[in-house]
Amino acid sequence: METDHCKSKRPKQAALNRYIYSVRIFKAIIPVFYLTFLLCSCKEEVQIVPEIRETPGDIQVLNSSGIPGAAVKMRDYLRSQGFDVIEMSNDNLWNYEETIIAIRNPHWAGAEALAKALHTTNVIPLKNKQKLVDATVFVGKDFEKITQTGTP
Repeated sequence: METDHCKSKRPKQAALNRYIYSVRIFKAIIPVFYLTFLLCSCKEEVQIVPEIRETPGDIQVLNSSGIPGAAVKMRDYLRSQGFDVIEMSNDNLWNYEETIIAIRNPHWAGAEALAKALHTTNVIPLKNKQKLVDATVFVGKDFEKITQTGTP
């Protein structure tokens, strides 16, 4: 027969074993939460910054497509690409299928970068002494392809 002394030891031992087991689980879980917190808080945010143009220039945007809002979308796109659009309006002609760049200042170094940003070879020299801009972008009906994906 068991003595009363042994019976009273077993519940205490069982309680102690449960306590030790709980502490071990707690010690195992805490590092997992800590590492998860560290990994989640250490993620770097990637910020896309538009390319800074070393060739300043003033650009005029004219809606030549006949589609309302085309000049606004092109202006916003060009600004997101780092260009300075200083003037925007509707053109007298509204039948351009493709976007055309008219270089007003033949010495402007940004002409190639502008053509590259618009993915076009439709670049013509069109000097105008009255214009105070370096280039005029005649927005054609292909503007949606250019402004949405950056490709025609």
